Amino acid sequence: MRHLLLALPFALLPLVAAQAHEHDHDEHAHDSLGAHEHGVASLNVALDGNLLELQLESPAMNLVGFEHAAKSEADKAKVAATKRELEQPIGLFALASGDCETREVELESPLFGDADHEHEHEHEHEHEHEHEHHEHEGEHSDIQAFYRFECASSAKLQQLDLSELFKRFPATEKIQVQLIGPNGQQGMQLTPAQPRLSF
Repeated sequence: MRHLLLALPFALLPLVAAQAHEHDHDEHAHDSLGAHEHGVASLNVALDGNLLELQLESPAMNLVGFEHAAKSEADKAKVAATKRELEQPIGLFALASGDCETREVELESPLFGDADHEHEHEHEHEHEHEHEHHEHEGEHSDIQAFYRFECASSAKLQQLDLSELFKRFPATEKIQVQLIGPNGQQGMQLTPAQPRLSF
């Protein structure tokens, strides 16, 4: 990954995950987003001084409600609305307490881009989704969002609150979070009932 802050420290996190869940790498891979499990997203968080980086990865189904290329006006409107929401991350992650300003936003998904390419795989995607779900995750549409913030009052940033994200995207049932902050590394699963993670 091209973002240094996330690339270096998160290389160590499979060890943390293995310790936390006592799973081997195969089991961890099954639990991770690599399995493209609907309802489940992953979030990497790195807080270093005043710099906060977040990397969210989710099946498009969780955020948009479908994974096919947007052809109808209703589908296109839904994709556009989801993209607008993801482009306003301060509210989604409740970062106001840290006096954070968004410095960088990167959104990536087949749904946001090359519709012709997505169309080529649509029928195959529908078939694979039903019969060989885990073996062909490349046929599924994911949404990836990367955010970089500068937080003037990072010491006041006590927690990450994903309540608003769960509220706006109710198909998201749980988010696997891996965090590196002032107190070291930690991992946990957040849900609508337990949406907060302390730094």
